[in-house]
Amino acid sequence: MNSPLSTPIALTIAGSDSGGGAGIQADLKTFSALGVFGASVISSLTAQNTLGVQGVFPIPPVFVQQQIHSVLSDLQVGAIKSGMLATAEIINAVAQSLSAYPTIPFVLDPVMVATSGDRLLAENAIQTLITQLMPLASIITPNLHEAAVLLNAPVATTHEQMQQQGERIMSLGARAVLMKGGHSDSENAVDLLVTPQGTHAFSAPRLHTKNTHGTGCTLASAIAAGLAKKLPLQVAVAQAKDYLHHALLHSEKLHIGQGAGPVHHFYSFY
Repeated sequence: MNSPLSTPIALTIAGSDSGGGAGIQADLKTFSALGVFGASVISSLTAQNTLGVQGVFPIPPVFVQQQIHSVLSDLQVGAIKSGMLATAEIINAVAQSLSAYPTIPFVLDPVMVATSGDRLLAENAIQTLITQLMPLASIITPNLHEAAVLLNAPVATTHEQMQQQGERIMSLGARAVLMKGGHSDSENAVDLLVTPQGTHAFSAPRLHTKNTHGTGCTLASAIAAGLAKKLPLQVAVAQAKDYLHHALLHSEKLHIGQGAGPVHHFYSFY
């Protein structure tokens, strides 16, 4: 008989996407597809679909903390991932709660803007994310535009600039940085994993599809799923990158909405 502790569990702290393609919904789908039990803490409610974000309703920070305590006081969580946190107050609440669990791997996806271009993080919350939450992160996963905002710098256009910015972000407190190159113009989507031990590149052919809603959430959640299974960080990132590539590759099987559709989280099942 399996021990109850043998089930890998991951926790997502993020916003709810009513359209189902990103946020909490994408995170839980990713966990399930990768064989990990998913728990969730909802930081914000969004009225959202494939065309954009029509409304955002942040959850009171004290209730965000109550959700975190409820999960972590009972479940043997193997990894935590955060996504949309919306406000400085919520970021502070999450940081206070997670500081009590320093041994649980924490994947920080610094969600600032949706695929549609809608802002998902208040301007005054960026510094709070840097000072309060980033030092707790095992890995932070910014895309090129998010990295530029975090550093108040131009968007990186070369691999050398990506590495330099990754190193600068790591110096702010994160233990590792995954610089996501999916928004660049090159034919290959190259991500750089920057760690104290060095830099490793992950490359995949760029896929031309409009079904890109939730790609950042999915990648960060897939990394968390790997860490919940106790995989080494580089292996977890490699497997997550492969999973997202295939979820994008098979996304044309789905016909969801009129705008940027979701990736196919369950491509290996149907």
